[in-house]
Amino acid sequence: MAKQFSTLLKNMPKERKNQIKTQTENILKDIDLQELRKALELTQNELADTLHIKQAAVSKIENQSDMFISTLRRFLIAMGANLKIIAEFEDHEVVINQFNEFSKKRIPQKV
Repeated sequence: MAKQFSTLLKNMPKERKNQIKTQTENILKDIDLQELRKALELTQNELADTLHIKQAAVSKIENQSDMFISTLRRFLIAMGANLKIIAEFEDHEVVINQFNEFSKKRIPQKV
């Protein structure tokens, strides 16, 4: 007789649970838009409704390798994420804030 996954998980050693958690986190660090949507258990239709576009447009976006940053930002926001662009150099990383709509230069307020 097959055992329920919850029972197997409950009886699993803590070390193995931690290994699985680490592997899952590593997989989610490098994922395309379609895989991300599926991992979030969203359908293309649900995402299309949120974005007020057609399902076919969601499919097209998921299969693009080149798109506007604003399109990617809207797509990710609809999935509950924010977009952060990081430039990776050999010895360090730099967050590029030019594309963040909240990064406009702030004028100091008078006291």
